[in-house]
Amino acid sequence: MKLFDISTDSTCDLYANEIKEKGLFFLPLTYTLSDKGNITEYKDEFNCYQEYVDYYDKLRGGILSRTSMNNPAIHEAHFRKMAKAGVKDAVHFTISYGLCRTVEVARAAVAEVQKDFPEFNCLCIECSTTTIGQGLLVNIAVDMRNKGKTAQETFDYIESIKTHIQHFIIADDLMYLKRGGRLSAASAAIGTMLNVKPIIIFNKEGKLITYKKVRGAKRALTDIAEELSHYTLNPDYPTVCIGHTDNTEYAEQLKSLIKEKYGIDAVIRMIGPVIGSHLGPNAVAYIFLSKEERPL
Repeated sequence: MKLFDISTDSTCDLYANEIKEKGLFFLPLTYTLSDKGNITEYKDEFNCYQEYVDYYDKLRGGILSRTSMNNPAIHEAHFRKMAKAGVKDAVHFTISYGLCRTVEVARAAVAEVQKDFPEFNCLCIECSTTTIGQGLLVNIAVDMRNKGKTAQETFDYIESIKTHIQHFIIADDLMYLKRGGRLSAASAAIGTMLNVKPIIIFNKEGKLITYKKVRGAKRALTDIAEELSHYTLNPDYPTVCIGHTDNTEYAEQLKSLIKEKYGIDAVIRMIGPVIGSHLGPNAVAYIFLSKEERPL
């Protein structure tokens, strides 16, 4: 018998069928597409692979994508729905605090719901990661729930390992990072001219930082594959996961490099529109849970 429920916002980038199969409470974030002055808002809740491809094709065609944090009322409605469904104990996952202060809004919304449902207990985790890293933490929580662990035990364990998730990210178009404030306009322009590929990581504070800059995509893929050799995979959760923003070619190349060097069969996943808005099309990344904490 499960002792708690699990909730996550859509920055976990789990697929629709996985959310249903794992019995998750799901809170989609929103994004807007701006096309020739026409702005349309959408929910981050794709139901099939083609929707991801179509989204990145729109970005390639010049359509501008922007994101915003869900407001307190949306969070409160989400948690109130859980409480009305009879949920007593839960763990909720949000994007890294270093990227967005969603966890503060979530915790405030839980407190409001508790005024009417005092037995509702929901522990909100800021993941110190996002997308496939957040998805890994959600899957670990699902595993712990299925093994009979409590919400508090799961929360404590996730808190202890979240800065042990290592990330290596290659962005294809630096202008998306510039627009999101991750690179200066001058650095983005020069990097684009010189075909520089910044390798981006999460630091211990859950912020994205430029780890190194490499010239050319092939060199960048080789370099990030080499990074795994500096770490020891967590034996309980040794998954290596590759994420991409509609760049199957690079994702498969990275998978082959990891397989050849370490004998590990990495899992490939598509990154959704909220994080994709900031990375742009053709980015590729991979994550894993290590015994070692992040070095920076």
